[in-house]
Amino acid sequence: MKGRGCWETASVRSFCSSGCLNKFKKDDSGDDDDETATPTDKSELHNTIKNLSLKLDDLSTCNDLIAKHGAALQRSLNELDSLRIPYESSEKLKAVNERATLFRITSNAMINACKDFLELAETHSRKWQRALQYEQEQRIHLEETIEQLAKQHNSLERAFRSSVPGRAANPTQSFSEGSFLTPKGEDSEEDEDTEYFDAMEDATSFITVITEAKEDRKAEGGTTGSVDWTPADNVLDGASLVPQGPPKVKRRARIPDKPNYSLNLWSIMKNCIGRELSKIPMPVNFNEPLSMLQRLTEDLEYHHLLDKAVHCTSSVEQMCLVAAFSVSSYSTTVHRIAKPFNPMLGETFELDRLDDMGLRSLCEQVSHHPPSAAHYVTSKNGWSLWQEITISSKFRGKYLSIMPLGAIHLEFQASGNHYVWRKSTSTVHNIIVGKLWIDQTGDIEIVNHKTKDRCQLKFLPYSYFSKEVARKVTGVVSDGQGKAQYVLSGSWDEQMECAKIVQSGPSSPSVDGKQKTVYQTLPAKLLWKKYPLPENAENMYYFSELALTLNEHEDGVAPTDSRLRPDQRLMEKGQWDEANTEKQRLEEKQRQSRRRRLEACSRGCGTEDAEKEADVYTPLWFEKRLDPLTGETACVYKGGYWEAKEKQDWHMCPNIF
Repeated sequence: MKGRGCWETASVRSFCSSGCLNKFKKDDSGDDDDETATPTDKSELHNTIKNLSLKLDDLSTCNDLIAKHGAALQRSLNELDSLRIPYESSEKLKAVNERATLFRITSNAMINACKDFLELAETHSRKWQRALQYEQEQRIHLEETIEQLAKQHNSLERAFRSSVPGRAANPTQSFSEGSFLTPKGEDSEEDEDTEYFDAMEDATSFITVITEAKEDRKAEGGTTGSVDWTPADNVLDGASLVPQGPPKVKRRARIPDKPNYSLNLWSIMKNCIGRELSKIPMPVNFNEPLSMLQRLTEDLEYHHLLDKAVHCTSSVEQMCLVAAFSVSSYSTTVHRIAKPFNPMLGETFELDRLDDMGLRSLCEQVSHHPPSAAHYVTSKNGWSLWQEITISSKFRGKYLSIMPLGAIHLEFQASGNHYVWRKSTSTVHNIIVGKLWIDQTGDIEIVNHKTKDRCQLKFLPYSYFSKEVARKVTGVVSDGQGKAQYVLSGSWDEQMECAKIVQSGPSSPSVDGKQKTVYQTLPAKLLWKKYPLPENAENMYYFSELALTLNEHEDGVAPTDSRLRPDQRLMEKGQWDEANTEKQRLEEKQRQSRRRRLEACSRGCGTEDAEKEADVYTPLWFEKRLDPLTGETACVYKGGYWEAKEKQDWHMCPNIF
């Protein structure tokens, strides 16, 4: 019985120690993301030990009750043993007595084990607190050191800039002076040696002062006259910007949740530094279940801004809405750090939403190296948009630069106003270490080629030391004579506002002799506000309501449509291993098609000419034309797609999937 009791005592001790210790570790470890010992962590630790002490007191009370009732049980058994009872009953009483004794020993062992554990926890908790406090102090010291070094670096950089001969004395001129855009070739973002630094100096080159709408104003030298809101300005009111009425066709509101698959990013990226991103074989783990053609179509999410711009009688007011539309295309990127699928050569994507959105959109992948997509949109409300975007992307080791090249055209049929602009640069930070985040930087110039109105937009880069709002966008709309009419402000992930300028003039010189333009404006009006994300968006790749519907299966689309791409569909369903296998098959099929074109071309020309000919693809729905406004050659929609869809005649489409 002694051996049996010791074994059970040891078992109970082991059970108590392991169970309680695991519970204590779980309470003590806290959130894995916590990096410092905060006062909350310490109070949590004290509360845990206090709770354990209370539980130990409860166990002691239970032990006393067990001992009391155990003693009474043994007395009763002894009284039974003194009676004259048969031999078999006597043996049974002895067995019951032994079990009662063993039970009392076990309970005592459990109480002793809990006491030992509590003493051990109290002893080590003090060590853990000291270690956590030391780590916290070291982190604070490191942050202060880094901040001081960054400030010293910035001071040295400013001193160097001011000492360089031939440098402009006033690098922050106003928008209307034409120096807002960075000239290509000098500090150009396309330069391979470009590095991104925190913006510490003048964030904007103008100052705005809000005034009352009906205040009497007198024109001064070099300033504009008094201007009030007119009835035509009501078109800029934000209250009616949201489209009304439910869609006629019910669209899906969710997709399968994103699986939690782990992947070693550095093992893939370490051999890719300096290479073109589109030429790196990537598993679907880095993708989202949408193609680049579908991402391009997402720019139309806030199409109602253009529908509203159709009714503007003033071209500068229309420019404000066009500018808000150009900024709104970035609102879906703030959480979208995953890479869209590179479309196959000849892949298409249509968005036939005349019923609810009032538009038809068609994209086609017209080049694979470099990746280039042509896009054409027509709206029944009286506007059309077209573009050919070539994606240039470089992995720099610390960050990823994505530079969309190509002009975007927007034309309003009634007024004939023709707008042209280009996209800004997107940068994905913390590629190797830390949490991935995306930023939009650079300048956008929107030009109305009919009236010569201009809008200069500036996307301010994020800075750890800046006092500006994160993701801030500022801009000024000027008429054909170069006179500033509206000030734009907001953020590319939330909203944009415009304020009408009533007076403008130079500010007083600062300490360093610099001057800014001061714009006196009326109270701002809302132009655009981002829609809230759908419920559970964080588990659905942060897709917007429109993005959730883009890959929804539809009947009657071309056999080259992105919705029919098998690897993308498998990824959306959560079958990532099968998607990777299918992705490799499609890429190999595309390489074989290129080899066949190369062989066909090599029969009639040399090797170099054959390779050039093999890379040339004749689009099915677009054709190359010279753009008279930009002087560039771009793919423009030549027609025929919607007629082919109506007839369901797709015999001309290549077999790419």
